[in-house]
Amino acid sequence: MKGHVVNALSGVTRGDQNRALSLSTIAFTLNFAVWTIFAIIGVQIKSELGLNETQFGILVATPILTGSLTRLMLGIWTEQYGGRIVFPVQMLLAAAATFLLTMADTYIMFLVAALGVGLAGGSFAVGVAYVSHWYPREKQGTALGIFGAGNVGAAVTKFGAPFVMVAYGWEAVANIWALGLAAIAIVFFLFAKDDPVFEARRKSGGKALTLSAQLAPLKNIQVWRFSLYYFFVFGAFVALALWLPHYLVDVYAVDIRTAGMAAAAFSLSASIFRAYGGHLSDRFGARAVMYWTFGFSLLMLFMLSYPSTSYTIHAKGGDISFSTEMGFGAFVLMIFGLGFFMSLGKAAVYKHIPVYYPDNVGSVGGLVGMIGGLGGFVLPIIFGALLDLTGVYTTCFAFLFLLVAIALTWMHFSVRNMERANPDVARDALPELPEFEGMPIPVAPSAATLTEWEPENEEFWATKGRKIARRNLWISIPALLLAFSVWMVWSVVVARLPAIGFDFSQGQLFWLAALPGLSGATLRIFYSFMVPIFGGRLWTTLSTASLLLPAMGIGYAVQNPETPYLIFLVLALLCGLGGGNFASSMANISFFYPKAEKGNALALNAGLGNLGVSVMQFLVPLVITMGVFGALGGEPVALSDGGELWLQNAGFVWVPFIILATIAAYLGMNDIASAKSSFSDQAIIFSRFHNWIMCILYTGTFGSFIGYSAGFPLLMKTQFPEVNALQFAFLGPLVGALSRAGTGWISDKFGGGRVTFWTFVGMIVAVFGVLQFLPADGVGGNFWMFFACFMALFFLTGVGNASTFQMIPAIMRQEVPRLMPDLDAGLLQKQIERESAAIIAFTSAIAAYGAFFIPKSYGTSIAMTGAPNGALWAFLVFYAICAVICWVYYSRKTAPVPC
Repeated sequence: MKGHVVNALSGVTRGDQNRALSLSTIAFTLNFAVWTIFAIIGVQIKSELGLNETQFGILVATPILTGSLTRLMLGIWTEQYGGRIVFPVQMLLAAAATFLLTMADTYIMFLVAALGVGLAGGSFAVGVAYVSHWYPREKQGTALGIFGAGNVGAAVTKFGAPFVMVAYGWEAVANIWALGLAAIAIVFFLFAKDDPVFEARRKSGGKALTLSAQLAPLKNIQVWRFSLYYFFVFGAFVALALWLPHYLVDVYAVDIRTAGMAAAAFSLSASIFRAYGGHLSDRFGARAVMYWTFGFSLLMLFMLSYPSTSYTIHAKGGDISFSTEMGFGAFVLMIFGLGFFMSLGKAAVYKHIPVYYPDNVGSVGGLVGMIGGLGGFVLPIIFGALLDLTGVYTTCFAFLFLLVAIALTWMHFSVRNMERANPDVARDALPELPEFEGMPIPVAPSAATLTEWEPENEEFWATKGRKIARRNLWISIPALLLAFSVWMVWSVVVARLPAIGFDFSQGQLFWLAALPGLSGATLRIFYSFMVPIFGGRLWTTLSTASLLLPAMGIGYAVQNPETPYLIFLVLALLCGLGGGNFASSMANISFFYPKAEKGNALALNAGLGNLGVSVMQFLVPLVITMGVFGALGGEPVALSDGGELWLQNAGFVWVPFIILATIAAYLGMNDIASAKSSFSDQAIIFSRFHNWIMCILYTGTFGSFIGYSAGFPLLMKTQFPEVNALQFAFLGPLVGALSRAGTGWISDKFGGGRVTFWTFVGMIVAVFGVLQFLPADGVGGNFWMFFACFMALFFLTGVGNASTFQMIPAIMRQEVPRLMPDLDAGLLQKQIERESAAIIAFTSAIAAYGAFFIPKSYGTSIAMTGAPNGALWAFLVFYAICAVICWVYYSRKTAPVPC
């Protein structure tokens, strides 16, 4: 049978695989949206029928029961009759049951209809069997990880259903979801093909394995222990996806739309990162990922399970009273983190099934899915019963804490027993999980990892390397653009908060505006070292996906004027995630290009990425004045002048683009095997003198760009109040970003040191020009000349940003051979690339503090002298120091390191 599977794949094309995977993933996403529909509509049905907590728990769990119990047989039928037939039939039956919900009027009738809705949950077993047959063993983990990310359907329901329900009633949700599921069933039948294994068997006249043969692996007790892990990572995910909206409404007194969006954050993180769980399992081993999953889940569940409590200490000077309570924002962040680790665990335990059981994917996958799904049925009932018995809402998390503790303990002792039973076998040669002890261990390198990468080899570069490098670059650029947009979006949001009813002081608003710069710069220090540790593809995907936190958080928080200031402080810090991305993005791209093209490549990545600041300053003022997302985006706030403001769109507008960029990074980017190194390997840059010199020079260029971008609108507004500053604010970052992208070739041709020196000379002249055209004591001044000088300043920062980054590899090509003369040619080149990438990333981290210090310098100068002139003179002096440093070390003819 195994040889038959391999032969069946011989004629399969990439297009056939992509069609099967995309149709299956879309179908599973809609099925999952239907399967969790009671998480939203159940709240209104509970109110209409007057259900108690236990009855409500049974109602929302009933579809989960059907979906779980049917997975085993649906998986077996898929092996026998093919996914092209079974999948559409299953979806049409589930759609019909969902439509019939609207005809129920008693609790019993709702339970009966809910049993039919549960068929949507059985789709997972169908998809696993169908998708796995399209891919060879070495690619099944990735394919099933992408398919499994269809769990995001739960987030689709959490995000969209509340708005539909509030506007049109829960019946409309059921009708729309049923119609969508029926439509994809028809599309799937018309456009999908029979999987190659089924087709080969049909043509040969062969028969599928008998029922008893498919069920044979289920006699192995190890398979059932394997299922226990899935009971938590998937079952608890489904249970919480159903339970959280109700929990949030009752505990935090939010409306159903806010509860749905907050619960969607959990469903989102517990879904989209599933594909990465497979990658991490390949990189670090499934055993390590399971330890991470259970260990971090244990910690977060302990914090979530602690109820709101008041304490009184009878002290010497009188009673001291205080209370502990997790706020709404902290709760949402905590469940997002919990979902992330559950998502990794789902992939880690499930990706092995088609590898270890290639002939029994339907039955074994069905059983594991069934046990996991039963967790989604049993746990909500337990949650409701515990709440009825104790009256404490957090008992649901306490129960999960106990469950994880048991699973972690059992797994740990199983691992230890397996290692003791094989004392002469290396740990790497043992199965990734004890459940697979005694089975052959397949070794398959990741197709996304480049084991051969020689960009300096002209033949390799011309025939293969350039194409791969360009693909990675053009995926990296939009991801970095979005990172800059999210990093700087807070500056626009803060300026509009008072207009929509937030009563924050000027000091509070200042800190909100400043914190993204501080956190972004600080995160860059850590991000500087992440690419060689985790790989560029993985880290780009994770860091891009992390932008969903501040983007969605802003959209939720600004809709309620009662949102605590602490939540806004946290969101401001989270916006710094976008700032951190620059360091890792630049380090990653530097590995792909040869020295002759490295300067231009880095300039394009950074320059077009920097364009995100200008894009944000242009786009956000537009989208906040219109209902871009309709009912999904929430209600506008009426302004005093009669207008309306959708400030939430400043966050929401980035969400679809972030999701697309995340998917593109995962599917299209690569890791370079030779670029992997630990933190200790990279930490050598802290002993490199020129690392610190380049930190100073890059602070003069990029620190100026990002600082001026943040402070330019405020400076124009204070010095020329008669001018509409926001109308022109985006032009400065636009000029700086485009000049960086378009001038990298100059440094490649004339030398980065020479270009950097003359850039600082030009910046001195430009700042002096700005000083000449500022008003004195509010009188005089020339806005257009002031504006022209600043545009020249922005242009020069872009040129300098490109030239300084071109200098770093040139410097290290001279310094590393001098400092490490014993290295052979191969190791020497690797060390040069490693140190160059680390220094590029680290200098960008230090320079990013300009986003905080330049606006702060303006404020301090104005507060002390009434004008920004003092700050500008300080900048001019700093540029003069940078010019001297550059001339002494790099640009003069007798420089110690000419470049």
